[in-house]
Amino acid sequence: MPTVRFWYNTGMTGFEITGASAADMELMRGWADEEGWNPGDSDRFAFAVADPEGFLVGRLDGEPVACISAVRYGAGFGFIGFYIARPAFRGQGYGIRLWDAGMERLAGRLVGLDGVVAQQDNYRKSGFRHAWNNVRHEGVPEGAGDGVTGAGAGAGITIVDAAALPFGLLAAYDRRFFPEPRAAFLSAWTGLPGRTALAAVRDGRIEGLGVIRPCSAAHRIGPLYAADPAVAAVLLRRLARHAPGGLVSVDVPDANPRASELVAGLGLVPVFETARMYTGPAPDLALTELFGVTSLELG
Repeated sequence: MPTVRFWYNTGMTGFEITGASAADMELMRGWADEEGWNPGDSDRFAFAVADPEGFLVGRLDGEPVACISAVRYGAGFGFIGFYIARPAFRGQGYGIRLWDAGMERLAGRLVGLDGVVAQQDNYRKSGFRHAWNNVRHEGVPEGAGDGVTGAGAGAGITIVDAAALPFGLLAAYDRRFFPEPRAAFLSAWTGLPGRTALAAVRDGRIEGLGVIRPCSAAHRIGPLYAADPAVAAVLLRRLARHAPGGLVSVDVPDANPRASELVAGLGLVPVFETARMYTGPAPDLALTELFGVTSLELG
């Protein structure tokens, strides 16, 4: 992904905004790690597929000092993420210039984000409305060795490698949980090396989907979709087998109380919180079956 000069005029001497290169994407991942966000080791490859031009870097005299993602989905939705200014350059106007560029790129769309606590008041001033909180829970799920064939998830449920299913079925299932189609992103997200994607199937229907990916700290699970808590529990336990020591984290939407009850019952503890916010009415999603969001950076 080559560096390109972005169209946004910052109006600040020596400061320019460019599209992110492949090296910049790795740099952004490192910055996110330093912020304690624990991004996936290979997330950037799926991110680039979602919207190759949606990642911006602010450079001061050529040095990267800030970043943001402003990813377009379909014709009407966008998502803001990776909003970071390096500590030494905060409070000097660089971050807000980058924010303006990202929001301008998404003009005319419903825009979502997952905002850290410290920034939520600023997002409200920019027109974002609170929809729910995502609370990251972390730990080793109790009974992580259970659920080999879907036992405990209900009669007729089988847990399979998601890659064995027709991709069209996976994409249609994911669409219930996201405002726009995102087939290219989903294909990369579920299929990158080192990841495991499992689906719960009953009578040819998908009734659950979970993906686990390596990170610098606890392996992250997301998305975690399920028809009910029993299916979610089996998927979570099975996925945890692919993490060193079974240590996982999952970003749980409190809009689904059953999800919060499930992870607490499995012994996971809250460690981090963000707020899902939108510039307009929250989209109509299958929240009662959303047990873990896909990504805090891209929704």
